[in-house]
Amino acid sequence: MSDRRDAVIVGGGHNGLVAAVLLAQAGLRVLVLERASRAGGAAVSASPFEGVDVRMSRYSYLVSLFPRVLLQMLGIEVELRPRYARPGPRLEIVDDVAGRLFATLTEPLRPREELRRIVGEAAWQALFEAPLSEHLEQHVETDEERGIVLTDATIGTFAPADDPRLRQNRCFLYHVIGNGTGRWDVPVGGMGALTGALAAAARAAGAEIRTRTEVVGIETDGSVAEVLCTEGERFGARHILAGVAPAVLERLLRARSPPGDAESERPEGSQLKLNMLVRRLPRIRDVTLTPEQAFTGTFHVHESYTQLQRAYAEAEAGRIPELPPCEIYCHSLTDPSILGEDLRRAGAQTLTLFGLHMPARLFAGEGEAAEAAKEAAVAATLRSLDSVLAEPIEDCLWLDREGRPCLEALTPADLEAELGMPGGHIFHRDMSWPYAATDEEVGKWGVETGHANVWICGAGARRGGGVSGIPGHNAARAVLAAEAAGGGRSRGNDGSRPPDRGRG
Repeated sequence: MSDRRDAVIVGGGHNGLVAAVLLAQAGLRVLVLERASRAGGAAVSASPFEGVDVRMSRYSYLVSLFPRVLLQMLGIEVELRPRYARPGPRLEIVDDVAGRLFATLTEPLRPREELRRIVGEAAWQALFEAPLSEHLEQHVETDEERGIVLTDATIGTFAPADDPRLRQNRCFLYHVIGNGTGRWDVPVGGMGALTGALAAAARAAGAEIRTRTEVVGIETDGSVAEVLCTEGERFGARHILAGVAPAVLERLLRARSPPGDAESERPEGSQLKLNMLVRRLPRIRDVTLTPEQAFTGTFHVHESYTQLQRAYAEAEAGRIPELPPCEIYCHSLTDPSILGEDLRRAGAQTLTLFGLHMPARLFAGEGEAAEAAKEAAVAATLRSLDSVLAEPIEDCLWLDREGRPCLEALTPADLEAELGMPGGHIFHRDMSWPYAATDEEVGKWGVETGHANVWICGAGARRGGGVSGIPGHNAARAVLAAEAAGGGRSRGNDGSRPPDRGRG
């Protein structure tokens, strides 16, 4: 006999927690199951260095897409500070449509042609129809400016600027429309402050969160469902919300289904993340800027248009790029609270480096071969960074209690092992267009699966990706709509039917 709930959420990442808050606030009995020792998924803070009092955002590290109105709806009070940066190139076509487009992400899906009218024909042709390379080469003047724009299209996405599948266009779109401005913010206290507040709100609303509980199978008949965990525990529910990647959900469903079910194309992440703690910020070769000015915003390294395309070609050929393109930020300049008092007094700072065009294929294999590939990628990236510094970055690294340099490297293989992201893909799979792909999807939420009571509530949903909470919101809205249509027992905390909050 299984323990029954109204909704079981598989995966306690930030989207799962958003869904838990909204469903529990509506009166549903909600259980969140998380395999890690704490909730938060990829949006957590941690101290990766032995004996060092620093709370770094280990995986996700910035917030752009999380709707401010959704934070208010959830009752979350987390201070978000802008990551200050020198003015850089922006596409006017984005500025014209960002607000209108962003507002649709927390609404039911619209038809393609309706979204086309909202966006406008010029922007639609540039962003939705032709490879981004065409607009960049025609309307952005310099190689450097084209490259800075292109970085937003290749964050975690392995695609060239002229990719005919337009994966780069989709990635670019979500990176520049957040809250209508595309501004990227730093949560004070680190990413863990955001997910910690979400977990507290979920518990306060009545949801139960169980950590160190891994789901190994899901079975459903479309009306009732059951999840099976590693220790043999079973939990039944009317609804299953999957905060895991779609490929993981497929595997969980196949574990309780006949063999031979088709599996979708395996995702491939493409990034190298370095978390560093330095004794002081390194000097840079550009003497017109202080290190503080250079590292407060985005510090681009070998990210011109030509350099990005060259690095893609090298990685596509199976080689680690000779000079890997990367960008680096100093979060502690914006939010010194992530540093312990002794570190602040000593002048220490954190540096977060995000390397592009580092696809999972470069780190395939096991054991010594995989470790050698990782070491080679880190070494190449540090050489790339050092080429624009006036001193080696390694000379500035803080040493941990054991005398080791405070540098942590995370490859796609590491993300898959630690977070269960297939191929280490930070968006769970290639991002999707924010409109209904078929007539049947119109008016739905982009979280539906082939099972009537199983919903995607993670980054792999339509209109997913990034730290946004949007898939969690949309999955909760879909569940509440199904409950209302089916005469479910969803009630407000006072016993009344919860109000329809409209499209937002």
